Amino acid sequence: MRWEDSRRSDNVEDQRGSSFGGRRVALGGGGLLIVLILALLFKVNPLTLLQGVDANVGTTVANGPASAGEEKMKDFVSAVLGETEDVWVDVFAKSGKTYRAPKLVLFSGMVQSACGTAEAAVGPFYCPGDEKVYLDMSFFTDLSQSLGAPGDFAQAYVIAHEIGHHVQDLLGISAQVEGMRRRMSEDEYNKVSVRLELQADFLAGVWAHHAQERMSILEAGDLEEALNAASSIGDDRLQRRSQGYVVPDAFTHGTSEQRVRWFRLGYETGDMSKGDTFSAEPL
Repeated sequence: MRWEDSRRSDNVEDQRGSSFGGRRVALGGGGLLIVLILALLFKVNPLTLLQGVDANVGTTVANGPASAGEEKMKDFVSAVLGETEDVWVDVFAKSGKTYRAPKLVLFSGMVQSACGTAEAAVGPFYCPGDEKVYLDMSFFTDLSQSLGAPGDFAQAYVIAHEIGHHVQDLLGISAQVEGMRRRMSEDEYNKVSVRLELQADFLAGVWAHHAQERMSILEAGDLEEALNAASSIGDDRLQRRSQGYVVPDAFTHGTSEQRVRWFRLGYETGDMSKGDTFSAEPL
């Protein structure tokens, strides 16, 4: 992916090394009590807060400076975010709307958002309550090494998918789906959730279409990286990997085939009107 000449976004918040993440704290007995109180307040597993804690020493030790690789990855994230801003500002303007850029929060281990406390294990996520995307960059290592989806454009697809949720939020789609949730069973909502997630994949494809037109960001193999990433995180593939069998009624994001197809449709058309996943049959 050609990203070095892209504009860097000013909307990256680096929370690594602050809050609970990115800092090793050595505690005495009183400090352990404080950790337990914090766990109760934030409704998290106290063992999570105790990761990286030395309970026998009464000093605090901060992490060292970020490595060159970490700084380069932060620069990459800022460049991709800048590309999403430029594309969506233009797309919204052409339909008479105003795009409000989200913040992207980098964290390590655990983070507090308007949607609650989240650990890195949940993966990247968008919180409509504060209009922020949350990303622990260790997910990119998991994406490459554990899920078999390496490459910078695979990483860009992940960011663009979460920005797609922000676009849905601005257009009022997320609020409509949340309103439906209160009237549905869990199984019914899972089916609607699949359609919401597939639309975010479609919007990621729309972004890639327009970013390519604007900046010629794609290099040989980049599109295949994104399609491989979309396939790697399909519900059917993840379930088969984790438990050895597939439970379609438990899907929340769509199958590998569906995710690939909707991203490809967005990329090939660049047309927002083609992304009505809520009425599409078959999905």
